[in-house]
Amino acid sequence: MQTKQALPAIPAKRYFTIGEVSDLCAVKPHVLRYWEQEFSQLNPVKRRGNRRYYQHHEVLLIRRIRELLYEEGFTISGAKTKLSGGRIMATAAEQTASDVQGIHLDGRASLAGGVAGYGVANQGAAPVSPAQALAHPSANPAGLSPMVRSELVAILNLLKGQ
Repeated sequence: MQTKQALPAIPAKRYFTIGEVSDLCAVKPHVLRYWEQEFSQLNPVKRRGNRRYYQHHEVLLIRRIRELLYEEGFTISGAKTKLSGGRIMATAAEQTASDVQGIHLDGRASLAGGVAGYGVANQGAAPVSPAQALAHPSANPAGLSPMVRSELVAILNLLKGQ
């Protein structure tokens, strides 16, 4: 496992070449090409003679993959699972953001802080405990299915240590 190193800021550009992404993410180009095969979410635009052009969100995804593999010690299979699970959880959080203000799925932010890693913020509403928001079956204005609701309750209980 490597120690965490500071990566350069990502410039405000629409497309990045594989060489630029390699420098921005501290990952060699041949590794990026391999990751394209392994991670279906990573799909750069290909133009002129199969040249790859990565967009900003793909650079962020590569940094996340790098973090999972090199810093957190995940296997490629484990990183795939974590990334696909994270997207499912982010979608569930976005669906319930108006009901359950402040859930942070990895448990590292305060309840009043919004869903920081997923672009969902507590927009001036009074902080609501996730347990309070999900405690009553009638408190379901987003129309969540019972299965999604029960999964969210189970996650909240895990985060609380129950």
